[in-house]
Amino acid sequence: MVVLSQPALDDFSVIKTCKPTSGPFNEIPVIDLKNPKAKARIVEACEEFGFFKVVNHGVSMELMEKLESEAVKFFKLPQSQKDRAGPPNPFGYGNKRIGPNGDVGWVEYLLFSTNLEFISQKSLSIFQKNPEVFRCAVNEYVSAVREMVCEVSEMIADELKIEPRNVLSRLLRDEKSDSFFRLNHYPAISFSELQAVRVSGRNVVGFGEHTDPQIISAVRSNNTTGLQISLRDGAWVSVPPDHHSFFINVGDSLQVTSNPILLKFPVSSLVMTNGRFRSLRHRVLADSLKSRVSMIYFGGPPLGEKITPLPSLMDEGEESLYKEFTWCEYKKSAYKTRLGDNRLRLFEKNGGN
Repeated sequence: MVVLSQPALDDFSVIKTCKPTSGPFNEIPVIDLKNPKAKARIVEACEEFGFFKVVNHGVSMELMEKLESEAVKFFKLPQSQKDRAGPPNPFGYGNKRIGPNGDVGWVEYLLFSTNLEFISQKSLSIFQKNPEVFRCAVNEYVSAVREMVCEVSEMIADELKIEPRNVLSRLLRDEKSDSFFRLNHYPAISFSELQAVRVSGRNVVGFGEHTDPQIISAVRSNNTTGLQISLRDGAWVSVPPDHHSFFINVGDSLQVTSNPILLKFPVSSLVMTNGRFRSLRHRVLADSLKSRVSMIYFGGPPLGEKITPLPSLMDEGEESLYKEFTWCEYKKSAYKTRLGDNRLRLFEKNGGN
């Protein structure tokens, strides 16, 4: 495991804090993709948590370690060199500021389109010695993770008896898929700063609470803690890290469900399932003497794709909980909001305006 020892960010005082939460949560579903019962367990996890860990996923450890190594090389660069790859618009290097609407966190990151034609030249130019090594590492990793996520999507379709079974995966494989890839670095905090925060009885927020607007996302990190998820009762729990595995998040676009019991909980629902699945509210805390590096694939549909409940998941006479909208319309609306906002509310038939 590679550890960066010193913080790369300044102005520590502007970073938000939150109250401490409970210890590690050991009830997260673990899905072995080679297990005959995997399909049923994935759907159960999507309905209950909107989140699960995947093992036997088929993505080689070599690919994961290769890309993490390249990411660490970048984040070790002097700040002035990293700044040449930013600011993100929307792709490139970002430092503390998360989006254009005032959200901040103890994080620096690189954001890419998964379409290599749109990878920011600013982001590649900072690897002056051999930018192709980094490009290849990103390309190989994203390709492998996309295939794993598509397999999970098709297993969901099989279990829900959705035809054709590639109804979700085709959106991710489409050459116009609006999918992203993000490398996050949460720098280690110095002992003195960490002590000051702990004396106040608070935790440092690396990335504030939010849901992912896309269909589905896959997270892999080093073995540093920090990721937390919100349960149905609103309690925040810590996810034990596992650098060999992936954590899968249900996104807003998949959430729309036909189960009205979900409406009592303060979470957004995946639209394509008409609320049957729940999109996961999650955050990252960064109060650690060790740095955290995470790699996230966000699987999104083409911009013109209409986001509506899948007919096969609707009972006879059942109405959609959501207005019809395209991914482009939802994306534009989502990026005008703060991280913690309920982005789907404006698109609910009985909500918004």
